[in-house]
This record gives sequence, structure tokens and C-alpha cells, in this order.
Amino acid sequence: MRTAGPSGPVTWPAEAIWEAVAPALPGFTVEILPEVDSSNSELMRRARAGRDEPVLLVAERQTAGRGRLGRGWDSAAGASLTFSLGLPLAPADWSGLSLAVGVSVAESLHPAIGLKWPNDLWVRDHKLAGILIETASFGAGARYAVIGIGINIAVRPASGLSTPPAALAGLLPGIEAPAALLRIAPALVRDVQVFEQAGFAAFRLRFEARDVLRDRAVTLSDGRSGTAHGVGEDGSLLVHTAAGLQAISSSEVSVRPAAS
Repeated sequence: MRTAGPSGPVTWPAEAIWEAVAPALPGFTVEILPEVDSSNSELMRRARAGRDEPVLLVAERQTAGRGRLGRGWDSAAGASLTFSLGLPLAPADWSGLSLAVGVSVAESLHPAIGLKWPNDLWVRDHKLAGILIETASFGAGARYAVIGIGINIAVRPASGLSTPPAALAGLLPGIEAPAALLRIAPALVRDVQVFEQAGFAAFRLRFEARDVLRDRAVTLSDGRSGTAHGVGEDGSLLVHTAAGLQAISSSEVSVRPAAS
């Protein structure tokens, strides 16, 4: 699929991704939008309107990209890769899904990429990518999951950011957004299906191999501090605090490594 980019036509591997994914995910489609407010917002609107087909929606440019806790996510054509995977999902336990998604993306891209609980990909304490997962309910336990991912392809300004940015081009010189998408998408769909069947248990050791917070001093957004000790069976962050070992859920706090 070809679209017009700032430096000429961009060719997206939509057909190759469809061929790799469709046999295991009937009804799957790949859609490329030159511009949208947010790929997650677009799929959530569709879901609320009753559209629950599996789709990979790529936004070349987002005008109102969103991260976790309502933070903005800048997205410029060519400089970043922003997309959302939407599909019906019914795991027995949703806990740890963002960690499983992070594992899948990191493993598809580069061994040097670490995972910062609960939803970021880091390279040497610089943020490379973020994950935002939202769901829409259709009743009787059925839910439509929207898994949004934003990755810095090129170097971006650090001003206004709490964590300095990393760029995938720094690890994979010359890589462009379409090639990164082709690396990620088929494995991501397979791993989400594994999560649906087996839960976070299938990803725990893989996450721990890339956990950038383990054994580091951390400060929680509610003011507590301690030392990170990996994750629990449900994907909660284990932190040894003055009150003992605490299991922290992603809905409770945001975590930053303590200053040296």
C-alpha cells in the first residue's frame, strides 16, 4: 500500500502483514490513514458503534495522540510509527497484557531494548516507545481490545519530556516505519493470542529478561519509595518499601527510577 510522505511515496507492507496474520485471525484487515486524531480513539469510536472486526490501523500522523494517564504523544510522518491493533479478546485474566505486548515488540526489534514497567520500551534509560491499551465492552463478558503503540523512529526533541527520548534508528540505522511495522505486527498478533490462552504466565520470564527497573531504587507517584524486585504472577510490580514488599498495580501508580 502506497501513501504520500513528506519526502515522497511511502510503501507500507500491508499485504505481507495480512498474509502473515489472516490465516490465524479470520476477518483481519490492515488500514493505513495519512492522518487521524488518534489511532486508538478511532478504533474505540468504531467499537462503540458496534464494529468489532480485527484490524491493524496505522496512522502516518496523529494530531491528538495519547499516552497513558492522558499524556500526549507527538506523531510525525516518517519520524515515528504509530498504530493500533484492535480485536475481540477474552482472556481469563487481563492482568499483564501491556507487559506481554511490550515483550513482543521489544523481541521483534532489538536485543538492547528494555522494558520499563508497566508500558514503556527503553534504551539506556531513554524512552523508545509507549503502549496504551483500552477496551470496549459488548456485554456478556465480551470485550474489544485496542492496543496502541507509538515508537520513535528518528531522533525527536527532548524539551518538555520527563524521560529523554530514544530513537529506533539509533539501534537499526536506516530503518523506516514500514520496515519496523513488518517486524512487529505478525508476532504481536500471535503473542496477543498466546496471552488470551495462557495469560501473563507465558511472558513473565521473557519480561524479567528485559526488566530495566529490577534491583533499582524507584520512586512511586504516590510518594513511596523502595527497591524494585521484578513482577508478580499477575504482572504487578514488586517493590520492597519501608512497609515491606508491596505489589503495585498499573492502575495505582506511575514509576520512575530514583535519581542517582
